[in-house]
Amino acid sequence: MTRLLERDPSDPKRKELNPLLKLVLELGPLMVFFFVNARGEWLAERFPALAALGGPIFMATGLFMAATVIALAVSWVLTRTLPIMPLVSGVVVLIFGALTLYLHNETFIKMKPTIVNTLFGAILLGGLAFGKSLLGYVFDSAFKLDAEGWRKLTLRWGLFFLFLAVVNEVVWRSFSTDAWVAFKVWGIMPITILFTMSQMPLIMRHSLEEPTK
Repeated sequence: MTRLLERDPSDPKRKELNPLLKLVLELGPLMVFFFVNARGEWLAERFPALAALGGPIFMATGLFMAATVIALAVSWVLTRTLPIMPLVSGVVVLIFGALTLYLHNETFIKMKPTIVNTLFGAILLGGLAFGKSLLGYVFDSAFKLDAEGWRKLTLRWGLFFLFLAVVNEVVWRSFSTDAWVAFKVWGIMPITILFTMSQMPLIMRHSLEEPTK
């Protein structure tokens, strides 16, 4: 029987993607969104069909949705499973993207990061409430931690996701669409990298030694 969702990190049958390919699949759709929004008029001149979607933000939304589906399809082809976090994000992208295009209202796609980050934060913190450190599904290929390490790291990431949700709300409600798109790509990523680096002391303290073969 085919398994739809990725296996538990401790499952020996779990298939792993190359870390670089995994990064491309996760960030690729976002880069498509940024590029199309920035070069929307140029693209509309060369591909008139895109202009039918509306301005740059609407063209970017449509291609963002397409790129998200393609990324999930590639993950499925390579592993025969779908990664949980990108799948959740993808579902929200498709729902809010469709609303953005159908109602021709950019507010919906701007709210997508708020919804996704709030959902991720709630999932991680909710999992902890039931004794599950769900962050292992995201970072298991990069880190091998003991149970206490995963618990602490999951708590911190859960709170960080809620922080990102608040930041997104402040930015999209206070600045222009172009400023929001730029911050979404060039602001959120450095903040996330800095937060990740700040967790290295915790990761080092709770790392498990790789078993010798």
